[in-house]
Amino acid sequence: MGSSLPGPGSFPVWAFSTADSASGAGLGGASSNTSRRVESPRRSAHVAASRDPGNWYLALRIICSQPPDPQPLDRAAAPTPIGRSWDSFFRKASEEASYILAQPQPLSVVSEKRLAASSRTKTSKLVEDHLAVQSLIRAYQIRGHHVAQLDPLGILDADLDSFVPSDLITTIDKLAFYNLREADLDKEFQLPTTTFIGGSENTLSLREIIRRLESTYCQHIGLEFMFINDVEQCQWIRQKFETPGVMQFSSEEKRTLLARLVRSMRFEDFLARKWSSEKRFGLEGCEVMIPALKTIIDKSSEMGIENVILGMPHRGRLNVLANVIRKDLEQIFCQFDPKLEAADEGSGDVKYHLGMYHERINRVTNRNITLSLVANPSHLEAVDPVVQGKTKAEQFYRGDAQGKKVMSILVHGDAAFAGQGVVYETFHLSDLPSYTTNGTVHVVVNNQIGFTTDPRMARSSPYPTDVARVVNAPIFHVNADDPEAVIYVCSVAAEWRNTFNKDVVVDLVCYRRRGHNEMDEPMFTQPLMYKQIHRQVPVLKKYADKLIAEGTVTLQEFEEEIAKYDRICEEAYGRSKDKKILHIKHWLDSPWPGFFNMDGEPKSMTCPATGVPEDTLTHIGEVASSVPLEDFKIHVGLSRILRGRADMTRKRTVDWALAEYMAFGSLLKEGIHVRLSGQDVERGTFSHRHHVLHDQDVDRRTCVPMNHLWPDQAPYTVCNSSLSEYGVLGFELGYAMASPNALVLWEAQFGDFHNTAQCIIDQFISTGQAKWVRHNGIVLLLPHGMEGMGPEHSSARPERFLQMSNDDSDAYPAFTQDFEVRQLYDCNWIVVNCSTPASYFHVLRRQILLPFRKPLIIFTPKSLLRHPEAKSSFDQMVSGTSFQRVIPEDGAAARAPGQVRRLIFCTGKVFYDLVKERSSQGLDELVAITRLEQISPFPFDLIKREAEKYPGVELVWCQEEHKNMGYYDYISPRFMTILGRARPIWYVGRDPAAAPATGNRNTHLVSLKKFLDTAFNLQAFEGKTF
Repeated sequence: MGSSLPGPGSFPVWAFSTADSASGAGLGGASSNTSRRVESPRRSAHVAASRDPGNWYLALRIICSQPPDPQPLDRAAAPTPIGRSWDSFFRKASEEASYILAQPQPLSVVSEKRLAASSRTKTSKLVEDHLAVQSLIRAYQIRGHHVAQLDPLGILDADLDSFVPSDLITTIDKLAFYNLREADLDKEFQLPTTTFIGGSENTLSLREIIRRLESTYCQHIGLEFMFINDVEQCQWIRQKFETPGVMQFSSEEKRTLLARLVRSMRFEDFLARKWSSEKRFGLEGCEVMIPALKTIIDKSSEMGIENVILGMPHRGRLNVLANVIRKDLEQIFCQFDPKLEAADEGSGDVKYHLGMYHERINRVTNRNITLSLVANPSHLEAVDPVVQGKTKAEQFYRGDAQGKKVMSILVHGDAAFAGQGVVYETFHLSDLPSYTTNGTVHVVVNNQIGFTTDPRMARSSPYPTDVARVVNAPIFHVNADDPEAVIYVCSVAAEWRNTFNKDVVVDLVCYRRRGHNEMDEPMFTQPLMYKQIHRQVPVLKKYADKLIAEGTVTLQEFEEEIAKYDRICEEAYGRSKDKKILHIKHWLDSPWPGFFNMDGEPKSMTCPATGVPEDTLTHIGEVASSVPLEDFKIHVGLSRILRGRADMTRKRTVDWALAEYMAFGSLLKEGIHVRLSGQDVERGTFSHRHHVLHDQDVDRRTCVPMNHLWPDQAPYTVCNSSLSEYGVLGFELGYAMASPNALVLWEAQFGDFHNTAQCIIDQFISTGQAKWVRHNGIVLLLPHGMEGMGPEHSSARPERFLQMSNDDSDAYPAFTQDFEVRQLYDCNWIVVNCSTPASYFHVLRRQILLPFRKPLIIFTPKSLLRHPEAKSSFDQMVSGTSFQRVIPEDGAAARAPGQVRRLIFCTGKVFYDLVKERSSQGLDELVAITRLEQISPFPFDLIKREAEKYPGVELVWCQEEHKNMGYYDYISPRFMTILGRARPIWYVGRDPAAAPATGNRNTHLVSLKKFLDTAFNLQAFEGKTF
């Protein structure tokens, strides 16, 4: 924390930063950088000052300047960045010392020494005391929050560090830390430029300095900001909080705050009276959050924001829907009716998970504001990256690159904010070029408890908000029982975000009046806390009494405000009884105007052909094999790749990378924005994509040829992400929510890495439409294939996606004319494993051409990226062609189906192994091989057609995955349904195993040969029954 200031002659000038250094520490600071030695010129100043008291002026100029003066240390010529008053003071001190030393010297050596010592002591004491005061001021700025009165219950410290910083003047004896005495309290001291406590005054007494610092930093607001490495930002915060009288409210502002508190608290009271035995996760104990959010929105609207996207957990969500978003109260109240029938298909969700989208006039600014509360599962922080992605997309479509029109607000719980890793992942997206939303306001509802867990068991950091320090976000702690302090802090937070476009955290230190939910008994685990909570006077009564006492409102006006809102609730409750049907679509958080019909249904149930004109393919191929910028030197290896693309284009063929290029490019031509995100996607994990070219001679000069296809094309975004799956996939999901007219793709570095984003897949992607009637066209590209690379880089776990598919394995479908499209509409997502580049091209384009949106899971290849046989002709991609859900046998076996003895069904890369093995064994006429390109929803109609084409033959499913993984458990019952259980579908593949693949190359090859031998052993299943 620091030690007593040293005496004259040994003052360590280099030990102090000149103001707000890069570490955020300086005089009195506690930072890893405070002891860094700078030998010149500050070291020289120290030496000079120790030899001659007249040089203390020069030393102090170096100490206090911002930045250190690079000019020669000439008292007459050097500039005075420390300010006129300081400059005058130190010049005077220097001149006095020089004058004394310049006088004729006494004959007595003893007298001369005494005089010199006296002058040195006098000047040193002046300097030392003023530096001590600067150090004291800085100590409060850095550590004052540790002793702030933040807990409304008065029984806990908001931070878990129980120490009291020794450099804060909490008792009079602490003055000794700075070599000051009680007698110094009434001395006047010059104020440094790094504080605003003086207002218009340049000097204050020590007593007043301490009083003002205590008032600013140690009352109901605790500020953490001195770690920020930007001087301007630190000064901005100091000015907002230190300036005397800055936290003043007009009578009208106080009355508005009171009215908002009334609505917040009476809403909870109304729900408690009407549905006392229902879970609602009320806001009691932090009712001030409603006026806090409204203040952030008001201030942001005033600064030009037009669209606010919110994410929050379940606590207080109904109150936010009612009093912030302004959802009709009767639609909220009717959710409590157990007899309410659902009008929408799907599961629906509990009321405190639902979202909402609403456009209205902001009454404070009289400007239009759009508010969107994103639906969220019980996984508390999972919505964070989703909100950020949606915000980024809204900014993109508005051309709001600086975030001046669209912003996000995230509400957190204290335990979740500290405990959930996705919070950290989301913070680390905040300043990345393709992910930044230009600042988010984070509001932490700090109940000082997580379910039943005390903070000391829930986190190792002093505060739950310490994670925000990693991105230099200022953190404002505030006692939630002081509404005016809360409102002021929220106003400053909104202004900070819209001034600096950076994240900011508001920590509402409050309590939870009830248990985790209304049915929970908190006295089991927190008896002392809840005894105090039961005695706690509600914040509404406290604030109302305060305003009544000061004459801002009368008791009658206060009671009338309560009666008015109670009446509104009662009337809405009466109307809610007339509601018989629940429409989840009324709770949609991301509507797509014009995309569906008025009933929210697709405008048609057809999908046009997905092929494109050949001249479009040729043009895209030419651009993909060129460098559109002049004087741009690419790597010699990349030149070879581009020549290969040009050669394929001339030959009218494509490999995997070029097919993807043509799918993206053709959509861009049609005005569809394409965004590809993930780890290393610009080049591609397997060095196949190369969508961003890098100049080999000019650092950071890049070229994206995809954005040079046509003058009026849609923009293409391809961006390497941080090394995160949970956060980035959530972000891209949110991005895809904003508009149906964009192809948004997330690619895993390897397919199995998606499991660290399993929460997003389970809670949002697979179930989003069923729970929230929310369509989403996100595409997941998951590299998959057994190639002897070990357990971790082989399987994308297709069995998990298939197990979550909602099509019924036992229901024999009716094959109507629109069966293919309707089956896609009825499913929760689409799972494909393409075996050809043409299939990949078509399925990407189909994703946009469908009249609705569904998540698309694509198991993409690794070795097939360069497999000589994995090529497609332009003929399979031109106008009139479409995605083939099943690719039937087209060789010798298809020409003579009567001779075929075995029909093998497979999917993906194993097809090429099977074809090679069939050819080597000379079984082309006896064994047919059919590929499933689309696995889910299952292509019942096409499988039936293939099975009927080869009557009586053995049916085999072959996969390279282990039997308990892959596709067999999904396809087997569906084959049984389509075959009427009259014929078996035999399994050929690897045996069941715990790990997805072997790490031994030889074992991999042996198991591959084994199942290939079985696949073409026509006697393998003789005598077996099913």
